[in-house]
Amino acid sequence: MPSSQFLEAVDRSKDLSERPSNDVLLKLYALYKQATDGDAGNDRPSGFDFKAIAKYDAWVKQRGKTNQEAENEYIALIASLS
Repeated sequence: MPSSQFLEAVDRSKDLSERPSNDVLLKLYALYKQATDGDAGNDRPSGFDFKAIAKYDAWVKQRGKTNQEAENEYIALIASLS
């Protein structure tokens, strides 16, 4: 179960004063997925869905991190953007 700090950071991510860069958004997505779902599966999207491919690739880079590690990194990243 996600920590209350993580859930608060997720809520804060929706109210950032500036839209983060695409790289930061991908990192937030990947850390969120790692924290909530664990390691990415082996089914990389194919074809021309470049957005889905980028999101999957970002998530794979987080492979091996525990849910707690990913939560902590997500919280710290949101704090740095606030």
